[in-house]
Amino acid sequence: MARVRASSSSSSSRWRYLRPSYYLKRPKRLALVFISFVLLSLAFWDRVSLIRDHEAEVAKLSDELNQLKDKLRNLEQLEIADEVRSVSVEKSDIDAIDPIDKERREKVKEAMLHAWNSYEKYAWGQDELQPQSKSGINSFGGLGATLVDSLDTLYIMGLHDQFQKAKEWVANSLDFNKDYEASVFETTIRVVGGLLSAYDLSGDRVFLEKAKDIADRLLPAWNTPSGIPFNRINLAHGNPHNFGWTGGSSILADSGTEQLEFIALSQRTGDPKYQQKVENVITQLQKTYPDDGLLPIYINPHSGTPSHSTITFGAMGDSFYEYLLKAWIQGNKSESVKHYREMWEKSMEGLLSLVRKTTPSSFTYLCEKNGASLAHKMDELACFVPGMLALGSFGYGPEKAEKFLELSKELAWTCYNFYQSTPTKLAGENYFFSDGQDMNVGTSWNILRPETVESLMYLWRFTGNKTYQDWGWNIFQAFEKNSRIDSGYVGLRDVNTGVKDDMMQSFFLAETLKYLYLLFSPPSYISFDEWVFNTEAHPLRIVPQNNQTDGMKGSDGKAVPRPPVRFSGRKEGRWAQ
Repeated sequence: MARVRASSSSSSSRWRYLRPSYYLKRPKRLALVFISFVLLSLAFWDRVSLIRDHEAEVAKLSDELNQLKDKLRNLEQLEIADEVRSVSVEKSDIDAIDPIDKERREKVKEAMLHAWNSYEKYAWGQDELQPQSKSGINSFGGLGATLVDSLDTLYIMGLHDQFQKAKEWVANSLDFNKDYEASVFETTIRVVGGLLSAYDLSGDRVFLEKAKDIADRLLPAWNTPSGIPFNRINLAHGNPHNFGWTGGSSILADSGTEQLEFIALSQRTGDPKYQQKVENVITQLQKTYPDDGLLPIYINPHSGTPSHSTITFGAMGDSFYEYLLKAWIQGNKSESVKHYREMWEKSMEGLLSLVRKTTPSSFTYLCEKNGASLAHKMDELACFVPGMLALGSFGYGPEKAEKFLELSKELAWTCYNFYQSTPTKLAGENYFFSDGQDMNVGTSWNILRPETVESLMYLWRFTGNKTYQDWGWNIFQAFEKNSRIDSGYVGLRDVNTGVKDDMMQSFFLAETLKYLYLLFSPPSYISFDEWVFNTEAHPLRIVPQNNQTDGMKGSDGKAVPRPPVRFSGRKEGRWAQ
């Protein structure tokens, strides 16, 4: 019992230190406790303050580091701009330009200025200019299609004041949140391609961020059972679907002509989702790829299988084949992209089965195929084929390379004569062939298309034959004579009569004038060794395999390759009423 009481007394003694009355009777001890509390509080808050100051200092240093990175990037961009500007005036390039080529090049540049100034005056920020009406029209939902399509042309031609003004519009006014049913294909090749090319040329990240924005809005189109994309999508709300007139099918060219742009976007942002979507399309088509490599123009997006429809290298088929070759080039011709080249070569064997010659002049042309029968018709759109064959011929052995290069030359001669055979010296939309009559124009409008001058540029670069430059110059003069008016350039309703339409297609600035300018420039200017052109003539830099994760950082912290520091499909068109 005594031990219990003692224990109870001891416990009570300890608890007395927690009672306020104990300290009120002992002022010195109260002061000591108060001082101890103050000191401990000061020590605690000092620690918190130190941590807070440290975090603030780290944040400040981080901000300063980011500012330094931005300044470094700006300096790099200035270096890029200076070196790009200097390309056209370097002595080696000047020496390489024939005086006649130089004069022609300046004439093409002046034509670009006329087209651009007309667009700026009458249709600024709208998709396309109607020159005769002196007004703009939003053919693509109000995405500034002509402006975006023209960015790289302005830059390549050294029109830097115009480029800068266009860049400011992109940064401040380009808005993709549109309640508009966009063509996935057209938006990809013109807008995504145009923005990526402007980024690769200038190094300005505003173009990359805008390209990512529009691509993200297009991505849901690939969410199909097979991965073959739907060809239309609402930019604001999604809801992908196909054109009603295809019977629910996806179009071959529209579904297989996004590889270059989306692979490039993955390389530059470090985000693989874009590349995965478009490469899956090729994987799906590869499963049922025919022995002759020729696919019909309609594909079922649910099963991924082709339907029974026309086979053509013209409208709705063309750029699928083009991108098989160019994706292989974009991928550094490496083992990982070997299947693109293999599919392309198989398709070129199929192309040979469509080759025929006219009488009496032996013009070589490409037929279209419907089931087992051939249609002796060739679109001007198919005049990209000579350039594609020239570009791809150098991946063959010597014998086959010569065979396909020779076919390229023959087809280019035919395409040039599409122009020369009409009173205006401008080509119609398509041609029909029959025994003893060589060629006859079918659909007789001309909407300023680029395919023939594109092929002439490729053939001139690969052969050095200046005849191709002369042909291009003749075509340019025909545009100047028939299509140029005071307020821009127009197409022709009829190449036989010369009656004009009221539309300056965006691809006239993006492609036709750019290819003509490069036709009279040294081959080292936008070299094929460093650049690959998308189907809208937007050059995309070929990223070396060991450099795909080096360089700048994207907004998500992932690697973005540095832009270069030196230079060393087809389109549907719209009939203007």
